[in-house]
Parts: sequence; C-alpha cells; structure tokens
Amino acid sequence: MVIKIDSPTIPITEIEQSAFCQTDDNLKSKSLEDEFGAGVRWQKLPISYMRTSPDDLEKNIREARAALGSKVVILGHHYQRDEVIQFADMRGDSFKLSQFAAEQNEAEFIIFCGVHFMAETADILSTSEQKVILPNLTAGCSMADMAQTDDVLDCWDDLTDIMGSNQIVPITYMNSTADIKSLCGENDGIVCTSSNAAATFEWAYAKGEKVLFLPDQHLGRNTGLKMGIKLDEMIVWNPFKPLGGNSEKEIEESKLILWQGHCSVHTRFTVEQIAQARTAHPDVHVVVHPECTNEVVTAADSNGSTEYIKKLISEAPAGTSWAVGTEISLVNRIAAENPDKTVFCLDTVVCPCSTMYRIHPAYVSWVLDGLLEGQVVNQITVDDKTRKFSRIALERMLSVV
Repeated sequence: MVIKIDSPTIPITEIEQSAFCQTDDNLKSKSLEDEFGAGVRWQKLPISYMRTSPDDLEKNIREARAALGSKVVILGHHYQRDEVIQFADMRGDSFKLSQFAAEQNEAEFIIFCGVHFMAETADILSTSEQKVILPNLTAGCSMADMAQTDDVLDCWDDLTDIMGSNQIVPITYMNSTADIKSLCGENDGIVCTSSNAAATFEWAYAKGEKVLFLPDQHLGRNTGLKMGIKLDEMIVWNPFKPLGGNSEKEIEESKLILWQGHCSVHTRFTVEQIAQARTAHPDVHVVVHPECTNEVVTAADSNGSTEYIKKLISEAPAGTSWAVGTEISLVNRIAAENPDKTVFCLDTVVCPCSTMYRIHPAYVSWVLDGLLEGQVVNQITVDDKTRKFSRIALERMLSVV
C-alpha cells in the first residue's frame, strides 16, 4: 500500500476558468493582443499575429487553407469559438472527432482545434506519417490535470494490493492524458466518452466486479446510477489522502470507485438555475451534460453528450423552449441554428471553456503559415509505449456502442 499525504493543488486551468466570464453573450473575438489582458496563460506568438484584427486573420486563414489544399484537415470541437469553428472540416464532440481521426488517413497534417488530450488522441489514432498540430500549447484541460500520472499509479497500486488486478477494471474518460489512457489499455481497461459511457460500463462489468472511473466523478456517478449501481456502492478517491480517504473495507465493498475530478464548466450549473428557468419559461425543456452534478442531472428533463444535446434540439418541434447546461459557445451556436426555438444557457454569467477559448484565430493563422513555409509548429507526439497501450484502450472505446 502506498502511504501518501500531499497538499491538494488546483490546476492553473481551473483557477483561470473565470477569466473570460461576462454577463452577456457577446463572445466575439478581439485581437490576441487585446485578449492577452484577460490574465491567463497564452503561448507567445510573433507580435504581428497578436495585433492582427479578427477580420484580417479570417482572410489570411482562408488564403492559407486554399494554398495547402488537401494536405491539411482541421478538426473543431463543439466548444470552439465561432471564429475558429467556421474553418473546421469536421465538427463534433471528442467521440465523433476520435472516430474521424481514426478513419481519415489522407491529410498530411491534422490541425486539432481543441485541447491537448484531444490532440494526443488524434496522434495515437492517426497514421505514423501524419502530423498532429495543436495551435496553442496552453490549451489544456483542468479535468485532465486533476488525474496526474503518479497519483493514478499510486491509486492503482493501492487497489491491486487490496483486491488483486483481476477484480477491477479501469475506465478513463476521454478527458485524460495519454498516460492515463495507456494505464487503462495496459490493465485490460477502456476509454469512454459521454456518448458511450453506459456501454463501456457494461463492457467493464462483464469483465470484473469493480470499476475505477477516471477522472470525472460526476460523469462516473451519473452513469453508475443509470446502470443501477447504488450510491452506497460508490466511493470517491481523493488522491491527497491515504487510500483515497477510504478504509479497506469500504474499498472492498464498493462497486464503483470515482476519481475526485470535475469539469470547471459543467459544475457551474445548479438546481437553482433550473428552477429559475422553469419559472421564466413554464414549458421549457431542460437538458444538461452528464458532467454536471447528479443533483442537476436529476432536476433536468434529459441529459447527454454534446452531440445528443445538439441533435435533440435540432429535431424538436418549432416553438419549443430549451434551457441548456453546457458550454456557452455551443449553446449560442445551437440557438443560431434553431431560430424557430427559444434556446438559452442555464447560467446567466457567460463562461466559455477557458482552455478551448485559447485557440484564437491568430494561432490557427500562425500554424498554417508555418506549414506554407515548410515548418511544423506545435506538433503533438506520443511515445511508442504510451501510444501502443493507449491505442488498445481507444480501439476498445471505438468498438463499444
């Protein structure tokens, strides 16, 4: 058993989450020099890109894309700002984009407008000849940062010391580093997304008696309850306490061990916000992401992945009202695409995902210009061993529906 007592640390990306919050929905991009004033970490760029206006950046990006042609494919996560997502050849959640990265093998360069763990996944699933680029290296993920490799290895050692490795199956959410995905692949585990979490739980419990779920406790708890696991059969693992803050008896009696992590965007939504939405719009349908707390998911009318939310609203009858609990850039886009419906965010304080928001058009322009000059900047690579076992876990994910 590993005895470890550390002081809890808050990921920098979590501290910076509120930097872009505002009380209206005007999230139009400014020049990068102006946005630097938000007080968050940015990857440094040549000053010319920082001072270029959004309109000129758009023109430059379109010209570079045309010149590069089929050599480049751009992937855009739903949470990207509009000024970036407009250039994406494929838009989607992490699951949809992972599928696309695994299927397409013609482009020489994959520019992933998302966050670091997504670019790692694209590198793992693409061919060895392809190069994956993350426009801004500071685009991380606070949730992924909450599951550090050494902490997870210590947890795994503790659990296997108590129960043996054949009783427990590790599942990691897509929002995790390649190291954590590799640990799962090496120990007969799997990766999941919010789209197929329930299916991966079924897969795991067919193999073992217990599941270690990393790193989002809320998605794990909500999925476990959906699968019929009781709250008293779940424990939370705090990496800063011996045995995660649990007794050996509690670990042995548990069915689901939840890593103490969360999403800084989705934990902003509250039951009170849902009540306010229902008061203002009596016929409203409340739909939230399963990374929200269980109290919020229970109070909502439905919950699901970003792809689920997008599809649900787009297929709904005209005149319906929707209160949505997910990232504001996607909510605004859904509202714009459904002008015959009332679509609004549950949170009146507008907070885009601060890490996704780091993919400013200036960075996209910079990396494209580099490719035109024969230079690959911000390439994301995963070492061979990590790639091998991560790919095993990811391929299991892609095979489970």
